[in-house]
Amino acid sequence: MGLTSTPVLAVVAALAVALFAATVGYWPRLARPGAAAASGRIGLLLATQLTLFAAVGLAANNAFLFYGSWADLFGRKQELGVVTEHADGEAGAAGSRLMTRVGTRHPDVPGGRVPSVGGRIDQVVVSGRRSGIASPAYVYLPPEYFQAAYAGRTFPAAVVLTGYPGTAENLLKGLRYPRTAHDLVKAGKARPMVLVMLRPTVAPPRDTECVDVPGGPQTETFFAEDLPDAVTGAYRVGKEGRDWGIIGNSTGGYCALKIGLHHPDRYAASAGLSAYYRAAEDPTTGDLFHGKQELRQRADLLWTLENRPPSGGSFLVTTSRRGEGNLGSTMEFIGKVKAPARVSSIVLDSGGHNFTTWRREIPPALQWVSARLGER
Repeated sequence: MGLTSTPVLAVVAALAVALFAATVGYWPRLARPGAAAASGRIGLLLATQLTLFAAVGLAANNAFLFYGSWADLFGRKQELGVVTEHADGEAGAAGSRLMTRVGTRHPDVPGGRVPSVGGRIDQVVVSGRRSGIASPAYVYLPPEYFQAAYAGRTFPAAVVLTGYPGTAENLLKGLRYPRTAHDLVKAGKARPMVLVMLRPTVAPPRDTECVDVPGGPQTETFFAEDLPDAVTGAYRVGKEGRDWGIIGNSTGGYCALKIGLHHPDRYAASAGLSAYYRAAEDPTTGDLFHGKQELRQRADLLWTLENRPPSGGSFLVTTSRRGEGNLGSTMEFIGKVKAPARVSSIVLDSGGHNFTTWRREIPPALQWVSARLGER
């Protein structure tokens, strides 16, 4: 049974209740003096506490999807099989040598089993030609992608990033990006877009903060160059910077703003939900800069805005007056953005650093991204 499955949670919760009942029932018998009785009391208390902790942890994980599988929880590397698919005549088939489709799934939308009604989600492996990085991802293709009226059209695309150490599954289940995009298009509030969903942790378990690490993972190159190349080689997606946006939450939000700031020719619109503005440096990141101050400064978005010539692109940042720790730095980022770049913001009255807050911000953020990508 999977880590996020309801049966696992039900079994652990039932076990916690049973152990609590056993503790109450057996406590009088174990109240007598002696090492055996004391060991029994200790054992029951520990077992009850552990199962209760596990039940609460599983419930929290099911709600926020911090970990998508047992292997993800215990840090085991998940090897991906390499499947080579050739052109099969189906619109949107990923047959590029840089993009391998390893599975498909139905979006959680009405009519989701029919691609021309609900769209399709491809599970893919992206191979970076320049960076050498290979990363799993999901590609959401909107219903219009499969409709005859759009057969000759290319679509705008938005890269969607999780936080650290999130999984791409979070973007489907917890944050519901495909469902939200589908509903916005149906309501006439956004144009159909291809969503490329993955986590910024492309060299797990290391958090590379989307930088090109000297002698290490070239994560910025992967997102700025390899990923768009792979997607445009496999799907009907525009190749120009005006066709591309990038959005993320937390670490993914920092990455989205960083990539957009340094590569406005590649991404016209960048949205950071609950983002921070300077690369983290801690045990999860390791040595990102190898003593090179210019690389550390480049990864500091506020320093870059202050000290580098203004670049193009549009930026969206989000925060809240109560509950987020990035309010001050977000206001500072807004104040430092200069023309020809543009900046917009979402400031909630209250909202913490969590999925509940991001679900409030994702619909307007997707509308914002859609409005800033060039129509073809």
